[in-house]
Formats: sequence, C-alpha cells, structure tokens
Amino acid sequence: MLQADFLQYSALAITDECSVAGVVRAHTAIKQHGLSIKQIVGSMFWLNSECQLLLLCPSREAYAELCRIITNARRRCEKGEYQLSEWDVMSLRHCLVIWLPCGNEHDLRWGRWLEQYHGHRLWIGLQRHLTSQEHRYISHCESLSIELQRPITACGGVLMHTATRLPLQHTLTAIKLNTSIDKVCGHLLANTERSLRPKTKLEKLYREEWLAESIYIADLCDFKLSTLQYEYPSELIPNGKTPMSYLRELVEYGKQLRFPEGVPLHVEQTIEKELTLIEKLHYPFFFLTIHDIVMFAKRQGILYQGRGSAANSVVCYCLEITSVDPRQISVLFERFISEERNEPPDIDVDFEHERREEVIQYIYQKYGRERAALAATVISYRFKSAVRDVGKALGVSETQLDYFIKNINRRDRSQAGRRNWLS
Repeated sequence: MLQADFLQYSALAITDECSVAGVVRAHTAIKQHGLSIKQIVGSMFWLNSECQLLLLCPSREAYAELCRIITNARRRCEKGEYQLSEWDVMSLRHCLVIWLPCGNEHDLRWGRWLEQYHGHRLWIGLQRHLTSQEHRYISHCESLSIELQRPITACGGVLMHTATRLPLQHTLTAIKLNTSIDKVCGHLLANTERSLRPKTKLEKLYREEWLAESIYIADLCDFKLSTLQYEYPSELIPNGKTPMSYLRELVEYGKQLRFPEGVPLHVEQTIEKELTLIEKLHYPFFFLTIHDIVMFAKRQGILYQGRGSAANSVVCYCLEITSVDPRQISVLFERFISEERNEPPDIDVDFEHERREEVIQYIYQKYGRERAALAATVISYRFKSAVRDVGKALGVSETQLDYFIKNINRRDRSQAGRRNWLS
C-alpha cells in the first residue's frame, strides 16, 4: 500500500487467492501511515482450472458473500487447497465479477455462462505483462468484449511492489513448488511487469477507456473494513430489561458474592466508574456474552481463568470472569478499556484443555454457527525456517544449511540484524 500510495494510485484491490488474509495488513498500513489510497477488498479464484475470476466487494453484503464463498470452497478440500463450484459463482448477488480469460477456445463458453448470471456486474479483465503472445491475447479479449457486450477493464496482476523484488518472487515460487529455482524455469516470471508500475507507464500500455473502467469499478467499491462490527446476541437479555440494567443486576449480585462483608467505598466507586464507561461505549452486550460463557463453564465444572488486562476490571471480578481481588492489586481500568482507543476490550479466558471442546460446542449451540467462529492465526516465517527454505530454493546443500542454522545464533544474536539479512 505504501508503494501504491507513493505512485499516487487512487485505489488498490487486494485479491489473494481464495483468501482475504492480506486485507487486514493493508488496512492497518493505511491507518498507521495516514495514506490517502483507497483499499478494495476482494479475492481471486480458479474455477475448474479454466476460469479465473476476481471477486470485489462494493458493500458489506458483498464482503459477507465473499467470506461465505471462501469458507465453502476451503471446506471442500484438504488444508491448503480449495474447490470453487459453479453454484458458488451462480449464487453471487453482491460481488463485482472480473473475468480474466485464459486465451483459449473455452473462453467464449465461460463468458456466455458468466454473462447469463451476472450481466451488469461482469467485466473482462485485461492484464498487460509484455509477453510474446500478448497482442494475440488482447485481440482475443476485444473479440470477447464485442461478442458478450461486456466492457474491458485494466488489471495489474501485481505480485510484488517493486521490480527489485523479482529475485525474491522467483525464490518464493521455488519454495511453493518445493524445489530449487534452476528446476522451475517454466514457472518463473519472464520480466518485472508484475510489479506496481508508474501511472505514466500504465497510460501507455492500456487504452484510456480500459483505465477509465477500472476507476469506475473502484468508485463502486465503498466497503471498508472499519465498518465491520460484531452484533451481539439480544437473546441474552430477559424480557423487560435493557442490556445495561441486566448487567448492573449481575454486577450487584456478584458484589454480594465477592464482598460478603461489604464493598469498600473505593471499590464501589471504581465499579460505578467502569459501568458508566461501559454504558457510554455501548459494551454491555460484550460483558454479558463473556459472562454467559464462563457461567456455563462454572455450571459444568470446567476449570477456567480470565487473564490479561481484564484483571484490571472490578466488573470482570464481580461477573466471575477473573479471580483477581482488586483489593490486592493496583487496578488501572484504562489498561482494559479506554475511551480514547474506542475499541472493544480484550478479555482472554483460558479453559482446561481436556474440556475446551464442550465450551466451543456450547457457543455454537447457543448462538448459532452463523454468529460464532474460531479465530485463525496467520503463520509467518521464523528466521531459521526462512533460511532453510530460501537455501533449498537457491540450491544450497542440506549439510551447509544445517551447519549455518546451527551456528547462526553465534554469528548474529541481534533480531534486527536477522531481519535485515532477510530483507
């Protein structure tokens, strides 16, 4: 995103294959650096190895649709693979569809099929990478555009932010194919045209109407990740009560349980301060949901423990989410919830390993699978594993790699130095 903003792009679509893994990093970069560029959320798919599609999200409904398609496609295969079905594509109602023809005799059939279901939401995507058969491919796409009466839009097909990353792109290709660079020549990029290119160069490569169509598509995409907000279940609230009144009732009950000899004045004041801020920031549902889950664990005799910054909350203590007595520590509620940060608090609750699945199934049964999900962690390279994979791609022998990795801590104990070496 930094490079695209530097090149004065007005918008950039992040379209990982059957994934939205990269959109959060892009969104964070825009916020952290105050970039003016517009981020478009999307994903790329292959259908039956013959039809390549880019799905873009113009709205929140489209984002939900895209995530559902990714989930279904991943569920059909083993880990690391996906299978997009024709029904997935036919069922699209909100996503914008950019079709990238393969340049063969099957394209017209796929184009007619896509036009039948998507009509005004369908574009023919054209990428220019200065390959030997490119002029023939351009003529092919123009013929499809006339036949199907669908416009052509310029696409970048970007795989790296600068041309200098081509050696790294070759290395990653070899790692993906689990072999060395000298054995995958047919899979390597022929030039640096799949980097972010200056707008002046794009204006020379693409027709004016193709570039104008890409800007039109960008203008249609109003969805922003910042608009996503979890909608908490309302069935937790008994009839005739508001979320805040019910939370206060539970806290009042918890006070009697936690402080049977009476609540100290300073603790009472802290509780009221916390409740006031919780109400102001509209977080009562958040606390009620966590309370419901830990109460299930308590009823079932499942060991649990709230930890982290939640220990700074007396309300969490009264709700039996945490077990830290506020009289024994210096409580600083602002570490837990801050009006300045304006983001939901982070409550970490650990459940005993042997019975954690019971809690997960309770959440699914109580709230429904459409409103509950397991959070995924994105695995990134550690230094030694990166060195090993890069070494294999470069053809370094296993013996040399083992020796180097074994002695790497003695060579450079600086984490910063390791990162610099990799970059």
